[in-house]
Amino acid sequence: MNCYYHPDKLAVGLCKYCQRGLCLECLALVISTSLNPSDDSLACKNRHEAQVREMNTLMQMNLLQAKRVGSNYIRNTVFYGSIGVLFTVFGASQLKWLGLQAAVYLMIGLALLWAALANYLESRRFK
Repeated sequence: MNCYYHPDKLAVGLCKYCQRGLCLECLALVISTSLNPSDDSLACKNRHEAQVREMNTLMQMNLLQAKRVGSNYIRNTVFYGSIGVLFTVFGASQLKWLGLQAAVYLMIGLALLWAALANYLESRRFK
């Protein structure tokens, strides 16, 4: 592949923003804000450096948000599980006296326990 701006020179990398081939004269190394040097990116010198910096910032924010998603599922698991246990125990203990109404409580409790299990299994994807 040749440089987009100098067709007679070989490209050594691609601009992260426009995906054009760049030679050593045309590329600019955009240093990432993270401590990981593999997060550094190439950009067209004096053309796309700001856009690549913005893309890197957005990517870092998305990674941070993805880590938070797992904790949301765990919080939902605890909430649904505890309320589901309460409804299930109450419904089961009141079946003799309340009949159909207790069966409804029991079904709600089981549905909440199923939701807790589903949230727990989903949270494992984000670890």
